[in-house]
This record gives sequence, structure tokens and C-alpha cells, in this order.
Amino acid sequence: ALSAIHWRLARYDDLERDDLWDLLTLRCEVFVVEQRCAYLDPDEKDRHPDTRHLLGRAPDGQLAAYLRLLAPGLSYAEASFGRVIVAPPFRGTGLGHALVRHALQHSATLWPGHAIQIGAQAHLLQSAARKEITDFAKDGTLKGLLQKRRHKLGGAFGGLAATLGAAERQTCGP
Repeated sequence: ALSAIHWRLARYDDLERDDLWDLLTLRCEVFVVEQRCAYLDPDEKDRHPDTRHLLGRAPDGQLAAYLRLLAPGLSYAEASFGRVIVAPPFRGTGLGHALVRHALQHSATLWPGHAIQIGAQAHLLQSAARKEITDFAKDGTLKGLLQKRRHKLGGAFGGLAATLGAAERQTCGP
């Protein structure tokens, strides 16, 4: 059950050795092997002091979900998140929705007043992200942010429309 997932948000320096191993292994399994995208996945942004890693672990300790949150200015002018993964055994459970919801909440807390750019493949943006972004925006949590960035809301929330177009054309890469 989703309620049993243990969420942890950490800077690179605060990751346990097994956390780092598990997240890099999962990213390699999904992005390099499953999606057949040959590129160097780890980059200097992983170690940047303003980057946060969001890990969701199942009760047995298995890394079930992961994404990386980047501060404004690291990849885009906006705050952003990417490297969005739900491990294969946990797909279809709604965990992607929970992961995106946590990312939006943490981004709003860490970088208040900044829009959020999402870097993910089109299938995520068309399902989990779109639902969670809509729900998150409706609950009023980001009211001030939405007012400031209203012109970007055409397809969804803070940069999603532009990212969606790019993700649909992108087959692999960071």
C-alpha cells in the first residue's frame, strides 16, 4: 500500500551509502537498460548542495520510487525535478502520483515563489504529473505562485506545456 512507503528527502552529502547505490542502480536499470538510452546518467547536479534526492522505500527496504529536485538556476530559471522513476514492481499502483505530489510539495517549500519545470518522459507528464499538478494547484497551496506564473499555465503548471512538447520528441537523454 502507498501509505507504507517511507519517503526521504536528502542532499547528496546526507545520503547513506546504500541510498546512493540504490538510486544510481535504479536510474541505470530504467534509463540505460530498460529505455536503451546510452548516456552518462550521474552528473555534477547530483552532488550540488542545492539538489535534493527524493527516495520512496517499500517496507522491505526496496527503492520503489525516486526523483531529483533541482534549485532554480541549476537546469532552468525555475526550480525543477527530473530523473523520475517508479521501479517496475511498483508501477500501476499510483506510486507515480504520490511521487509527483511529494516533489511539488517539497519544491514549493524549498523554493517558495518559484515556478516548477518538470523533466520527465511524456507518459509521466500525460498521467501522474498532470493529475497531481492539477490537484496540487486546486488545493490553493501554490496560490501566490500560480498568480505570479499564470501565463505558463496553458497546458498545466509552470513549464509543463513546454516540457511536455520536448519530452514527446525526446527518446532518451538527461
